[in-house]
Amino acid sequence: MKQIAFALALTLAAPAAWAAEKLPLSQISSYLNGLKTVQTTFTQVNDDGSLSTGKLWLQRPGKMRFEYDPPSSAVVLANTGTVQIFDPKSNQPPEQYPLNRTPLSLVLARNVNLGQANMVVGHDFDGTATVVTAQDPKNPESGRIELMFTDNPIELRKWVIHDNAGTQTTVLLGQLDTGKNLSRDLFTKSNRSGSGNR
Repeated sequence: MKQIAFALALTLAAPAAWAAEKLPLSQISSYLNGLKTVQTTFTQVNDDGSLSTGKLWLQRPGKMRFEYDPPSSAVVLANTGTVQIFDPKSNQPPEQYPLNRTPLSLVLARNVNLGQANMVVGHDFDGTATVVTAQDPKNPESGRIELMFTDNPIELRKWVIHDNAGTQTTVLLGQLDTGKNLSRDLFTKSNRSGSGNR
């Protein structure tokens, strides 16, 4: 379940043309601030090469839901300053983490300002996309995340999570659907979403 915890990150966009040059942090911040509600699908490439898929819902500020498809069927909720991981295969209570200790807090903040975010430790261009690297300075053992943004229009296309064990998890985002009203239950209930939440 730790892998799911590290896979909490910031999914909010769809494929686009690759960026031609590095995007300023101010432009990326404006893009993130413009996202109010998002729903999309994701594909997670695990360190061993296996794949997981699922759905994602986001409502800024402060709320996000990852719902993994079977056989995992795990649900990750971010709400009221806490991230919870529900594993239906476990008889244990949900794992909980403070939202402000995850890179997720960068995207879910009421006002995103990456230029002032103390979790941002890198801002680079890899020849195709702008890469923003984030890490909790107080808890570097929690690993780091690399967010990859394309240009024209600016979009978050994928992210890569590096954990303290040296493993790497990549999350690729599906087509972005923005601006729809989302059910409150998506961010408060751990049961699988029904057609009424889609």
